[in-house]
Amino acid sequence: MTEEKNLTINDIAEALGVSKTTVSRAISGKGRIGEKTRAKVLQYIEEHNYRPNVIAKGLAQSRTYNIGLVIPGDYNIVELPFFQNCMLGISKIASSLDYDVLVSIVTAEDISQLQRVVVNHKVDGFILTRTLVEDAPAEYLKKTGIPFVAIGSSEDDAVVWIDNDHQKACRELTGRLLSQGSGKIALIGGSRAHMVNRYRVQGFLDACQEYENKEGIKPESYVFSDVEGLKAVEEIVEKLLREEVRCIVSTDDYLCSCVLNCLQQKRIRVPEQVRVASFYDSSFLENYTPSVTSIQFDIEELGKRTCRTLLQMIDGEEVPGKTLLGCQISMREST
Repeated sequence: MTEEKNLTINDIAEALGVSKTTVSRAISGKGRIGEKTRAKVLQYIEEHNYRPNVIAKGLAQSRTYNIGLVIPGDYNIVELPFFQNCMLGISKIASSLDYDVLVSIVTAEDISQLQRVVVNHKVDGFILTRTLVEDAPAEYLKKTGIPFVAIGSSEDDAVVWIDNDHQKACRELTGRLLSQGSGKIALIGGSRAHMVNRYRVQGFLDACQEYENKEGIKPESYVFSDVEGLKAVEEIVEKLLREEVRCIVSTDDYLCSCVLNCLQQKRIRVPEQVRVASFYDSSFLENYTPSVTSIQFDIEELGKRTCRTLLQMIDGEEVPGKTLLGCQISMREST
């Protein structure tokens, strides 16, 4: 007799005197099979602690037991912890339900890896880790009909997405900075092709409008978008210092690090002369002195929630079209 831990569908069929198809139907709950036979198979499985291997289980249920994780190929080193923590949360949920994760790398111009996985029926669904204004991966997946969930907000009602509430968080942080008497305040932002940057900029603008409505004073605010690289930041910081701006906020830690480097080179003291904050909080700035005011998001939980939602969709369950998670604002020495 085969050891119980190595039981196969064939072993169970021989032991019970039924066909392998009957055993598969009993396991999957699909297909015509008598209730007595189904009960007999399930009882045998329970008594012998049988755990169907993923391949057999997948064949029985017409599934691969793989999910696809779509990673942008143009991410920078500062974004790496975000994708790592997302993957950690996704993997924990996926592995607990016998799913494996297959990674596809895409760019705005090339989604061929994603297409190949779909054409070859390698996965049961996808998770997109970034949302774009012109979102080629999402548009392609919509046409295929395969289940997918996006990490990041979308204005497309046909896309199921889960995100942190960046607009609200950035509005609250900017509001606190304004209420502390920051005077002239500026925002340096990344690519507006990324939805997350659009929401962060809007949160900043919302706070400025709320401050004007509440205090009757329109704050002098400066917004720079689509900023890339240290040289571009240096030029902006020089302009802001000439304008006597006393608070500079960045949409991410990379841009914030550029701002801090520029101020350090010019021997501008933080926060005595210029206050600095970031709309994100990664490990990139954790050793900076003074510590940087920022917004903390639970990225691992974001990955977990997204994976659970995708697996519910694969199972045919109804899921919310959009989900917004909270955050924590950390006021630190830099402001």
